[in-house]
Amino acid sequence: MGFALSDMVVTSGAFGAHGAIPAKHTGEGKDVSPALAWSNAPDGTRAFAVICHDPDAPLVTPRGDYGFVHWVLYNIPGSVNALAEGTTDFTAGKNDFGNTGYGGPMPPEGHGLHHYYFWVLALDRDVKLEPGLTMAELLARIEPHIIGMNRLVGTYQRG
Repeated sequence: MGFALSDMVVTSGAFGAHGAIPAKHTGEGKDVSPALAWSNAPDGTRAFAVICHDPDAPLVTPRGDYGFVHWVLYNIPGSVNALAEGTTDFTAGKNDFGNTGYGGPMPPEGHGLHHYYFWVLALDRDVKLEPGLTMAELLARIEPHIIGMNRLVGTYQRG
């Protein structure tokens, strides 16, 4: 299917679309993942994956990746339509801090407003993957099975 937006709707009780992410969910606060919910998944969805990516981060890797990955979470069953705040459920991948699990926004001071894309990807197979995959590794493994995706964008800026 390739990468294309679907009719899924992604929301959070912590912030609205293009709204400010509360400090609680950042590296300056408790650094806990925000609650997320989604609806209108495509028919045939068997699993989900979640990625949080900051394309505004001034980083490019030798592989050609850009931005900064804050969260990679997968092996989420198709029956799930929400993640609780601070969840440790499901399988955590590696973020660009070098850790597994969620690492909240922490842009360089004075770098301005950053946008954080919380992507939810719907898969047509329950692909059981090992812990610790990077975003690029995850996408390489699940791309043939993505049948829908959408995102919630939040913002954050340090002083």
